[in-house]
Amino acid sequence: MTLNEAARWLGDNDGYLILTHTRPDGDTLGSAGALCHALRRLGKTAYLYKNPEVTEKFRPFVATFFADGEVVPAHVISVDIASGNLFPVGFEGKVELAVDHHPSNSGFAENTVLDGARAACGEIVLALIETMCGSVDRSEADLLYIAISTDTGCFQYANVTEDTYLAAAKLARAGADTAGLSRLFFRTFSMGRLKLEGAIYSGLRTFHNGEIVAAVVTLDMVRSAGVTENDMDDVAALAGKLEGHQVSVTVRENDNGTSRVSLRSGKRVNVSEVAKKFGGGGHAMAAGCTVKAGPEETLRLLLAVIEEEMEGE
Repeated sequence: MTLNEAARWLGDNDGYLILTHTRPDGDTLGSAGALCHALRRLGKTAYLYKNPEVTEKFRPFVATFFADGEVVPAHVISVDIASGNLFPVGFEGKVELAVDHHPSNSGFAENTVLDGARAACGEIVLALIETMCGSVDRSEADLLYIAISTDTGCFQYANVTEDTYLAAAKLARAGADTAGLSRLFFRTFSMGRLKLEGAIYSGLRTFHNGEIVAAVVTLDMVRSAGVTENDMDDVAALAGKLEGHQVSVTVRENDNGTSRVSLRSGKRVNVSEVAKKFGGGGHAMAAGCTVKAGPEETLRLLLAVIEEEMEGE
């Protein structure tokens, strides 16, 4: 579905519930919140699904869009969700429209607006709101700045394009609090987060002649630092700061015997293909998956696949 077709469909219908993905980040929440706000500006009834995993850092920006009670929507939309196994905890049902920027999108929705070249889903939602409303207002600009800046590491990642900067310029022109939001999300950390970062950095491991760097984040490390989920934003970016590497791997231990994996790379290895082998996906230079194993076994399995990819070039 094109942007024009999606805007026309949203205008012709009403009664929307918007989904964010499990363990929601700034892109899914900011994009969903902005879309919800824009639909309400058009006189539509729209709510965000009350994702129970929203952290305290993001909650103030999206809580106003949650329904007070149970909602029986006429239409369900997903934002920044690549597959059905990433639906928020507690949701069951069908999605009529998916708005996404992951090339690995599984096509789970009846209709999909997909642009895999976009650095953040917020870029697509910005264009969609412009198509529907002509422009974004200040509230939407703040939400979309959160979406785009957090998914690009404050415009530092390799996924950033000219269009990303143009989108940010539009949001700044619309009144987004770029300085305040950047300080909140990129320059202000709890003491626990800083302690955890120290433990992660001191425990970095390298493989394949230094071309692979790995960080393992165990539950013991999290408990020792005294952090909560609110402190875990962008932990996956830390390992990638080591000079000389080609691929960074972050393995985070879950409390159910599984491990959450985040993969980052330059252009040499398509980490989306690596993640797919474990039931995940994402982008060529940023992908993820969940592995049904402890952190050390998960790392061993990943290294075998990544090294095979490197040697097969």
